[in-house]
Amino acid sequence: MSKHQRSDFAAARDELMSHVHRCGVLQAAPEQQVEWMDDTMGYMAERFPVLTEEDLGELREIGLRFCQPVIAYGGESTALSAEEDTEEQELASTV
Repeated sequence: MSKHQRSDFAAARDELMSHVHRCGVLQAAPEQQVEWMDDTMGYMAERFPVLTEEDLGELREIGLRFCQPVIAYGGESTALSAEEDTEEQELASTV
C-alpha cells in the first residue's frame, strides 16, 4: 500500500469514527449497528474511491469493533456481588 493510500485509509477511518459518534450508533442494538455499518460502507466507498474492497472490509471491521462496549451493558457479570463476596470470604476463613 502506498503512502497516499495509507493516508486515505487513515482519513476514512477517522471520518468513520466521527460518524459513529455523531449518529448515536453506539447505543443501537448489534443488528442495527451492522445495518448502519453496511449503509455507511456504501457511503465511504463513494467518498473514498481509492480504497480497495479489502480496505473497506478492514474499515468495516474496525468500525464494528469500535461499536462494541468494552464491558457488556447489563446481563451477567463475572464480578461477585458484595453479598457473594462476603459469603466466599466467610467460607474461606472457616477452612
